[in-house]
Amino acid sequence: MIFYFSATGNTRWAALRLSQALQEQLFFVPEAMAHPQEYHLKPGERLGFVFPVHGWRVPAFMREFISQLVIHAPATPYAYCLCTAGDSVGDTLSYLRQSIQRNDSLRSFGVEDVASAWSLIMPESYVGLPFMDVDKPEREREKKQRAAERLTGIVESVLERREGIVDVTKGGLPWVMSHVVGGFFERFLITDKPFHVVSDRCVRCGICANACPMHVIEGGHGSEPRWKHDGRCLTCFNCYHHCPHHAIEFGRRTRHKGQYYFK
Repeated sequence: MIFYFSATGNTRWAALRLSQALQEQLFFVPEAMAHPQEYHLKPGERLGFVFPVHGWRVPAFMREFISQLVIHAPATPYAYCLCTAGDSVGDTLSYLRQSIQRNDSLRSFGVEDVASAWSLIMPESYVGLPFMDVDKPEREREKKQRAAERLTGIVESVLERREGIVDVTKGGLPWVMSHVVGGFFERFLITDKPFHVVSDRCVRCGICANACPMHVIEGGHGSEPRWKHDGRCLTCFNCYHHCPHHAIEFGRRTRHKGQYYFK
């Protein structure tokens, strides 16, 4: 059983590869949160958490989901994590561990942390700061190739249920990046308020609304899109990256920047 989240598709690609190799079911977390249920692991079934790193942390809604997940298992399952990032993950795993340890359901059958964890460096998609942009095409291809090669080894390790592996790219000053910079990021930079449409480029096609994994965009299909400002936007930029006319901007920070989603 694999619980995953993905916006621009990097993590979805990795989760699909895992699901196909393990022959285990995928659950998209926003859909799982919209339709709460109890989950039942089969004998020998693994438990995987696959997600992108947001601000050097597990995305806040993913932490909430993991801490409240109700799951039943006949024995302690092999639990693992695969996270994706454009560069480094900092101290992300400590946030995952905290979420797991808050969950009485997981702890009841012996899961207080993942047995192993990996990270994949994937093409950049965060464009919300002046110095951040998508990768150049050559760099994008290089990251995808290396990730595919690395994922093959990760799949083998998960198939063999290897424990004690912590193979993640923490980067420099991981505690500071996750606990200090990440706190600033979550408090001030995860917001849909700067998003707006450039009216003379928008064709009201609705692609942005359809692309939003949290369904926080109204309109399209004949009317100009509007963000709901209900606090659920992840600032994942999937709307921005999927707009075929580059009609979505994030304040002035995305002017003249590129677009990316996994193809």
